[in-house]
Amino acid sequence: MRILYHLPLSPASRKVRLVLSEKRIPYEMRLERVWDRRAEFLDLNPAGTVPVLAEENGLVLADSYAICEYLDEAYPEVQLLGRTLGERAEIRRLTAWFDGKFGREVTDNLLYEKQMKRLLGRGNPDAGALRAGYANMKPHLEYLGWLAETRGWLAGSTLSLADLAAAAHVSALDYIGDIEWTMSDAAKDWYARVKSRPAFRPLLADRVSGVNPPSHYADLDF
Repeated sequence: MRILYHLPLSPASRKVRLVLSEKRIPYEMRLERVWDRRAEFLDLNPAGTVPVLAEENGLVLADSYAICEYLDEAYPEVQLLGRTLGERAEIRRLTAWFDGKFGREVTDNLLYEKQMKRLLGRGNPDAGALRAGYANMKPHLEYLGWLAETRGWLAGSTLSLADLAAAAHVSALDYIGDIEWTMSDAAKDWYARVKSRPAFRPLLADRVSGVNPPSHYADLDF
């Protein structure tokens, strides 16, 4: 059985889980406490980060984007990176937007400061970072909503890796109650569609010790 080393609230891990589930690829999850710096895990990925996917044939892949590219090429029955050059370029652009710009400006300032920082033993949340994260969220949700209003899905007419990347970040932040859904009705409607997909159900069942999600987290109707 292929194994995915992950953390429940890691957006990168969540993105790979969604890709595997959308493609109906069976896998087993293993929780990896990266702060333990486990020697066996570092042998798999010297960077010490999740996700890491270990295939049944011994192939080991690290970095969420590399894993998703591999999965889309190795299991093409369900394509998530587009068919034409233009589609693929737009999907890559938006995936990079959410994993990069959204990640730096929103996720890192909220999820990292409130959850990961403590686990890594790096002190208390920085109030300035929290303020920046909340301030940055509004324009990002408005952009996400604009994409959802003007297209069938974020990058075009079909669900793609861009939707899964965005949903991975949004769902992790929603778990800790940090998404203000009144900022964009269109973003809220898009997320309701995404989290209603069967591939999303395992994420909605996640529970993290000491952190309870808001009541709407697993509610498909919001």
